[in-house]
Amino acid sequence: MALGDALRLRRSIRSYTSDALSLDDLSQLLWAAQGITHPEGRRTVPSAGATYPYELYVAADRVEGLDPGLYHYVVGDHRLDLVTAGALGPALADLSAGQRWMAQAPVFLVLLADLSRTAVRYGDRGECYVWLEGGGIVMAVSLQAVSLGLATVCVGAFDDDRLQAIIGGDLLPVAILPVGRPNR
Repeated sequence: MALGDALRLRRSIRSYTSDALSLDDLSQLLWAAQGITHPEGRRTVPSAGATYPYELYVAADRVEGLDPGLYHYVVGDHRLDLVTAGALGPALADLSAGQRWMAQAPVFLVLLADLSRTAVRYGDRGECYVWLEGGGIVMAVSLQAVSLGLATVCVGAFDDDRLQAIIGGDLLPVAILPVGRPNR
């Protein structure tokens, strides 16, 4: 699909079929978000000073060939490491201001930021750069989803503490991207 077509077709979709995603589709979405594109480790989305403050987690409820669970995306190896077993869609919908429609998505990409990675280099201004990078990740995933016949929306209304408790650790939750086949 041409980039112009993906831009024209991109919409915030909040209704998905019950179909599972393929592992290939998930792999392509993860690559769009943070994939390595250069031998020096450069990625698909620009990062101020190549500080790469984002960690990406996948809550996979229905992915062909992948057990339901929460996974951490290991960028350099383009692999998923299991964090916790079991489907998380209903829990993510509940902590997201009761947006029950989210529970139907087969996959959720969860973006978390470590502001200190960028602040070390840019001081207080670094926080702005982190937000810019997050927007780039959201748009890259959104356009990749469209090109694969999938749909997503950026969810920012959620309880940070509850999401951190599910993920583990103290990184700052920035966005949840439910992904699925659009229910037309």
